[in-house]
Formats: sequence, structure tokens, C-alpha cells
Amino acid sequence: MYKPLSKNLTIAKSDIEGLGLFATEFIIKGTDLGMTHIYDERFEDNYIRLPLGGFFNHSITPNCEIVIRLKTSTKGSIKHLRLFTISDINPGDELTAYYTLYQPK
Repeated sequence: MYKPLSKNLTIAKSDIEGLGLFATEFIIKGTDLGMTHIYDERFEDNYIRLPLGGFFNHSITPNCEIVIRLKTSTKGSIKHLRLFTISDINPGDELTAYYTLYQPK
């Protein structure tokens, strides 16, 4: 079953901008937090932003990174972006990534 956020994440007020993505428990470095965007050239910036992708904020000193993946099945291939931790995350920490896909408006 698809869940927009895993149990170790929540959305709360951010000191960076608006709402942000926060850890509710300790998350180890290298954790795949899930899919943030799906490639579709019909949309602005060629990606459809998913719920997870709508709440992490940009940082020049991020604790997460965006990784491009290609998921292949008998129905075809889906290019998508996933959010991975690049450091250990403590409960209450905001999750951030350095992103250049688009400029927030």
C-alpha cells in the first residue's frame, strides 16, 4: 500500500520556509525515504511532485540527497527521484536537500 510519508517522518512548521519534513525517530545514513517526483515531460519542469517531494526544504548544507532512479517492470519504465539521507538524522531534525530541479515560487 502506498503511504505518502513513512512512519519516521512528519510535516511541521519550518524555520527555513513554510512547512518542512521532520524526523520523528532516529534515521540512519543511507536510508531511502521514498519517491519524491515522477518524470513526465507533459508537466512543468518535466516532473510530477509527489507528497514527499512537496515538503522537504532546500539547504546548502543538506542532510539528504535526491537520486534519479529508473524502475522497470513488465508494464514499462518509470524515471523518478528518491530522497536518501546522507547523514544520520535525529528525532526533530528537519530533512533538507540541495535541489536544482526547479526554483521554488
